[in-house]
Amino acid sequence: MPDKILVVDDEEDIVAALSIRLKAMGYDVIFAYDGMTGLSKARDESPNLILLDVMLPKIDGYKVCRMLKFDEKYRHIPVIMITAKVSDSNRKMGEEMGADAYIVKPFNPEELMRKIKELLAKNKEKK
Repeated sequence: MPDKILVVDDEEDIVAALSIRLKAMGYDVIFAYDGMTGLSKARDESPNLILLDVMLPKIDGYKVCRMLKFDEKYRHIPVIMITAKVSDSNRKMGEEMGADAYIVKPFNPEELMRKIKELLAKNKEKK
């Protein structure tokens, strides 16, 4: 069964571009355009990995990440924060919220795909 990846971003073109690339690599893709829906889908669908924007309507990505990472049932799901926020303090905040990786927009798609594969493989080793 293919790995399921949840993409949470309020920019539809980014969601579409990531979905196309991820599906081409054989992943199942689900998505949300705001933090509240993203959190709900993460809990309902239990994806294998989450790509999470920081600046989101309703609940920001930091809070979504924190709520998942501080919940025993979902803390194992790797979260890659993808954001235009480039400062060290933003990156540190992502780490403090439990993000497994922090990638800055505009990102290199190959680099992102490598990080996805790496985190999925690492997560499978733990199980």
